[in-house]
Amino acid sequence: MITFLLLALLQVKVPDPSQFVGPPKGAPVAGAALEQRTYEIASLLRCPVCQGMSVADSPSTVAQDMKAQVHDLLARGYTQEQILGYFEHSYGQFVLLKPKFRGVNTLVWILPIFVLVVGAVVVIGTARRLEKEPAEQPEAQAAASDDPYLARVRELMEKQ
Repeated sequence: MITFLLLALLQVKVPDPSQFVGPPKGAPVAGAALEQRTYEIASLLRCPVCQGMSVADSPSTVAQDMKAQVHDLLARGYTQEQILGYFEHSYGQFVLLKPKFRGVNTLVWILPIFVLVVGAVVVIGTARRLEKEPAEQPEAQAAASDDPYLARVRELMEKQ
């Protein structure tokens, strides 16, 4: 009896998607098209357990449950945008394999490009400076040879 009560308390109800994304906006899908669309949409979701795999490819129980939810939502007539919105609301933007271009994700998209541009500017600037230095060095050596102290040191070094 206690086991039954504990199981009843631990059961987590899946919230109704209409609370978050509204009523279904598409037509219900069935048959082979349902399986194909389920795989396509599940491929856009990240497995929360595996983290490097999509829900469609992950063998974990959580991913299989999420794939079953996608299947059910498509069968009920929810669109791809509604399904992705539902999972994003439930798990956060992390669940999307292709994050949206907003908020902190903007930095994730722009920062590497910015670093590459700054790196290219530094490399080009350094290369130009190195090209100019060899032309200036013979003049610097000629000026240094006019220095009497340097001439004396060279003279003493040659004697040894």
